[in-house]
Amino acid sequence: MFDRLDDIRKHVTEDVRTALAKDPAAKSALEVALLYPGLHAVWLYRIAHTLWTGDHRLAARALSEVARFFTGVEIHPAATIGRRLFIDHGQGVVIGETAEIGDDVLMYHGVTLGGDSMRRAKRHPTVEDCATLGANATLLGAITVGEGATVGAGSVLTEDVPAGATAKGVPAEVTERAEDRDDADDARDPMADAESEPHWLADC
Repeated sequence: MFDRLDDIRKHVTEDVRTALAKDPAAKSALEVALLYPGLHAVWLYRIAHTLWTGDHRLAARALSEVARFFTGVEIHPAATIGRRLFIDHGQGVVIGETAEIGDDVLMYHGVTLGGDSMRRAKRHPTVEDCATLGANATLLGAITVGEGATVGAGSVLTEDVPAGATAKGVPAEVTERAEDRDDADDARDPMADAESEPHWLADC
């Protein structure tokens, strides 16, 4: 367990760098580390998840409640979250027990990754690498948001979203697919993004 806690400490720096890269309002690493509740929620989740997987489940749930009280973000300690998750603003986010989140996901305030059944099985969404979830988006059930996909603000999603696609509305529908953007991407200056984003975020 102590090795895993050491891993958590190593991830703090990259989490701060991610916030600086993805939030234009961020002014310094110190500001981000001290004043960003979305980061604090993720850091406390990682400790709680370590407790949960180490069979200290009551302590894990207690810590997740403390995190919810101080950050406004509720993450079940059994959820699976990859590296560099950035929750912008944070308030009102709920991530359920069987939710799975990949690397480099951007999530705004009010997002819910909720269940749609009472079964003790996979019942929460899977969000793959580099996906973006807009403010107040609600994702329900064991659905999958594909790699690089976007869910629009205020959407209610109950079906899968293909990789690279955009879904929005109530109920959410896919309004743009990755292939629809191929021509526009080909016409864009390939160096534009490289100059504006750190190399370790370029894949997103």
